[in-house]
Amino acid sequence: MSVARHWRETPGRYNLIGTKCGSCGKVYFPRRSLCPECRRASMGKMESYKLKDEGIVFTYSIIHEAPADNNALKPYAVAMIMTDDGVLITGQLVDVDLDKVEIGMPVRAVLRKLGEDGPSGVINYGYKFAPKK
Repeated sequence: MSVARHWRETPGRYNLIGTKCGSCGKVYFPRRSLCPECRRASMGKMESYKLKDEGIVFTYSIIHEAPADNNALKPYAVAMIMTDDGVLITGQLVDVDLDKVEIGMPVRAVLRKLGEDGPSGVINYGYKFAPKK
């Protein structure tokens, strides 16, 4: 990922910031500059929108074989989360017994370490999802 893209996407990773169309009200994540439904009618009407940080597991998969960067995590769960806004977001499930993950399980977004970059070990944070308590 380019440095410019990394910094441009940081607010979305830390705060679940998407956009909402001022014409039809549809919410998008990640951010969009144009609504695919309204097209030209949405130009200049896309508003920044903070997504709700709660939702349910829409579908999921348990990862048993992972890329080298994630070997220490396996096995782990990745899910499509349907937020209370109606937006689908992909994320890792954390703080959960893998045998208890199920479709419809209530979850909430949490800020967690995503990884480290470069020789200096700069830590990157982002959202993951944990069971709602």
